[in-house]
Amino acid sequence: MLTSGDLQAHPGMLALARESLGMTQTGVADAMTKASDGATVVSQGYVSKAESGRLAVGEDRLVLYAAALGYPPELLCVDPQVGGVGVGLIHHRKRASLSAPALRRIHAQLALVRLQVSGMAGAAAVPDSRHRFPQVALDDFTTARDAARQVRREWAMPAGPVADVIGSIEAAGGWVVVRDLGSKLLDAVSQWDGRQMPLILVNDCAPGDRCRFSVAHELGHLVMHTEPGATGEQEKQADAFASEFLMPAADIRQAFTGGVDLARLADLKRIWRVSMSALLRRAVDLNALSDWQYRTVAVEMSALGYRTAEPIDITPERPRRVDALVDTLLSDHGLEIDQAAACARLLPEDFERLYVAGNRSLSMPLRR
Repeated sequence: MLTSGDLQAHPGMLALARESLGMTQTGVADAMTKASDGATVVSQGYVSKAESGRLAVGEDRLVLYAAALGYPPELLCVDPQVGGVGVGLIHHRKRASLSAPALRRIHAQLALVRLQVSGMAGAAAVPDSRHRFPQVALDDFTTARDAARQVRREWAMPAGPVADVIGSIEAAGGWVVVRDLGSKLLDAVSQWDGRQMPLILVNDCAPGDRCRFSVAHELGHLVMHTEPGATGEQEKQADAFASEFLMPAADIRQAFTGGVDLARLADLKRIWRVSMSALLRRAVDLNALSDWQYRTVAVEMSALGYRTAEPIDITPERPRRVDALVDTLLSDHGLEIDQAAACARLLPEDFERLYVAGNRSLSMPLRR
């Protein structure tokens, strides 16, 4: 068994772990000093050199680092690239006002969630590369809407509203995890390198209707965008994918005949479980409304405050696959909390908070 003396921190993981907590280098230095009860004074310069690889971090300093960040020492020794957490394009549907530090924190959280789930999947002998996610190249003849129709077809989804967006993604081999992302300015973020598991991280504060659209938007990115491209264009394509995936033209067009008003949009929201705003935009896309009619309804919605809080709450969808994975480790494999936490490279109390509390899949009492 490795001890702290056998371990050496990886510079990239030191930076990633710090960013996942939204901490500054000065904050880490102060926390390390505090963790040593003042016996060791750590400077911001030390943290900077450690993260840049200009000095090695091992033994006692590694223990202090781990205590300051609240992660096991073993996590801090993982190479982010070899561990797969820094591989693949990251996509997100965010508002322009989200700050760069907040976005870096969310990206770091996504990377660590990938490492956690991969570790648990490996311990449970669950392959993380089996999936049914097609990769669709867009060109002059293949649009984002074509890609959405292809996914629905390959996943054998019935016509009409999508019963469970997250469930459909999980059934196809993707992983979805819900977390507090620390901001209301981003609903979901995703990553896939084309080989490992497609992963979507969902903000737990997103309303149910908006969450469904954001998750479908991320699915569009995963399916269509394997290379960097013009951000604005890719976002439009992901929106078009989500609209067709959730509200197929062939199925919803008839619902817009006879006019569209607030009462009609509210009725359709209950059926399709997307926002009234998304339904209104879909009606325009399908030429069921003129620009003047669209503006009239949009102004009415804005005056009623619907741009920030629509009527009719849609129950948020919740992932089940990761919960089942945790149950496999704890129940089928008989692991104790600290053993399962080690698989995820988390402290036991954090593993229990993130993956056990509220887990409805657990089939037997926990062993601690």
